[in-house]
Amino acid sequence: MITECLFYLLSFLALMFASMVVLTKNPIHSVLYLVLTFFAIAGHYVLLNAQFLAAVHIIVYAGAIMVLFLFVIMLLNLNKETEPHKSIWLKGSAVVASGSLLVVLVGALKGAETIQSTNTFDASIGLIENLGMTLFNDFLLPFEVSSILLLAAMVGAVMLGKKSIK
Repeated sequence: MITECLFYLLSFLALMFASMVVLTKNPIHSVLYLVLTFFAIAGHYVLLNAQFLAAVHIIVYAGAIMVLFLFVIMLLNLNKETEPHKSIWLKGSAVVASGSLLVVLVGALKGAETIQSTNTFDASIGLIENLGMTLFNDFLLPFEVSSILLLAAMVGAVMLGKKSIK
């Protein structure tokens, strides 16, 4: 009963903060609302008994990614004078596209089955050991490919940022 109330509260907060990300005019406020959305999602991870994922989610997304977002926003120094104004046709097409996406999502989830809650509780589901075993047994190749991709991106960023010596 308490977990169900917490789930609905966290879901309401996540949806409210996510809508504020889109509706807020100030980009700094949007980033702060996005951080609050990430905290609400981390609360969902805690409810699912995945404490490690909740901690990683907060550290990676609310910490590192949001610092990068804030850095880019401050670097670009967006003003109303420098921002190009969108035409009414562009705004209308964005509304039509997002409405179409909503219709497709509702249609796709209409026939989905709901998960029935069971009274069995396994405390070992969200442990780091089980996550590591699954990651390194079942998903070893995608894990290594993603690490090579991140290494190549890091080398590329260093090469782009490096001053050329003549």
